[in-house]
Amino acid sequence: MIYPVTVFGDPVLRKKAQPITKDFQDLKGFIQNMFDTMYNSDGVGLAAPQVGQAVRIFVIDSDVDDEDELPGIKKAFINPEIVEKSGEEWVMNEGCLSLPEIREDVLRPETVKIKYVDEEFNEHIETYSGFTSRVIQHEYDHLEGVMFVDYLNPLRKRILKSKLSAISKGKVIPKYRIKVPGK
Repeated sequence: MIYPVTVFGDPVLRKKAQPITKDFQDLKGFIQNMFDTMYNSDGVGLAAPQVGQAVRIFVIDSDVDDEDELPGIKKAFINPEIVEKSGEEWVMNEGCLSLPEIREDVLRPETVKIKYVDEEFNEHIETYSGFTSRVIQHEYDHLEGVMFVDYLNPLRKRILKSKLSAISKGKVIPKYRIKVPGK
């Protein structure tokens, strides 16, 4: 099933997501639907709040950036916790499925160490760098109620105000289905 993507202005995107428990109904199906939604929307990552669920899970497939020297991954991260961010900060132009038609330069650390559980609730602690690290940090932010526009300086935010308002009113037409706040 392909979910509509929740867009800017919906309160679920600003909530801190809650942990997933072992009794979460059809977890494997939910993860597959998240991957299907992400691919249908031409994304490289998708967090549960972006499909209207305030739970701590995101999926990524970072094996799309030919310029990155590091291999990408396809994985679901359940109940993740960033343990450490390190390395030199670098700028990359980011987009977000919940912010259609907006792309901005965002500064993030090069490396991230993350603790999470897999679909069987086995715990993992892994370190990622490069593009994969960036995607993880971006999706993790969604679980904390943070969006990449929050990292922009006040002038850039003011310039984007009308675009953000248009998104929250559904006055955008991305190539994928969206869920507009209050509709």
